[in-house]
Amino acid sequence: MQTPHPDLPLAAAPTPRPPARSHFRCFHRLRVRWAEVDMQKIVFNAHYLMYIDTAMSEYWRALALPYEASMLTLGGEMYVKKATVEYHASARLDDALDVGLRCVRVGRSSCVFEAGVFSGDQLLVSGELVYVFADPATQTSRPVPPALRVIFEGFEAGADMVEVRTGDWNTLGRDAGRLRTAVFVREQGIPAEVEADALDASARHAVAYNRLGMPVATGRLLQEAPGVGRIGRMAVDRSVRGSQWGRQLLDALVAAAQARGDKEVQLHAQRAAEGFYRRAGFAVVGEPWEEAGISHIAMARRL
Repeated sequence: MQTPHPDLPLAAAPTPRPPARSHFRCFHRLRVRWAEVDMQKIVFNAHYLMYIDTAMSEYWRALALPYEASMLTLGGEMYVKKATVEYHASARLDDALDVGLRCVRVGRSSCVFEAGVFSGDQLLVSGELVYVFADPATQTSRPVPPALRVIFEGFEAGADMVEVRTGDWNTLGRDAGRLRTAVFVREQGIPAEVEADALDASARHAVAYNRLGMPVATGRLLQEAPGVGRIGRMAVDRSVRGSQWGRQLLDALVAAAQARGDKEVQLHAQRAAEGFYRRAGFAVVGEPWEEAGISHIAMARRL
């Protein structure tokens, strides 16, 4: 893309100091693959830009921003204007690398990101990406939206990127239902008449909203028996899955169960998510079974 950017001249600047691992809040871990190395099993230079670009996707997840939907809401797109890398040491086959990324400056229409590729604490490669916010139809620059500017600045300052709200179906049902339909019906193929039930009307619902007000995760809490809660319908937007948003939502539902005096919470977990619930303190109860073509397991946690 070729557009004028008066706020960010590309003239030569003093060489910045190499970043340290402690400078980054967001990391993406990867392992060097055979296809990425030369005959000496050293990573080809160009692959480091691919590593950094992959970490950029992780950065958007850390912001709780589904990229495509967020850009549509913000009325623009992010285009790379300039990418530079500096090589300090080599990565080799099977190395575990941590790629750090942070936003260091937001101009009128551009954003500057710093990257660091680390093996342990050793910096192997540093880089800089200059992105321009632009109209996707004309590819001409636009001012960075104030909401996006605040999100970048807030994240780098350590602020929370989501807010979990709890309430009844009348309050949260529209957003919860939209997420559940996307995950359970469209993604997993569960019939809509199975996903929706009459229990929504009496359940306590939780929805996690990002800083653009978009719902990114949901779940509900039922009263299974006196003193026993049951958590269900846990769903996280696919594009931000793998960050901590599902755990924050689960913790909010557990807290809601504790607040009403429950002594135990139960749930029916999809087997693919069993590890997630184990890490949150849930233990398996009984044997697995199949529901709607998906293997499930009962789990419980004492409060």
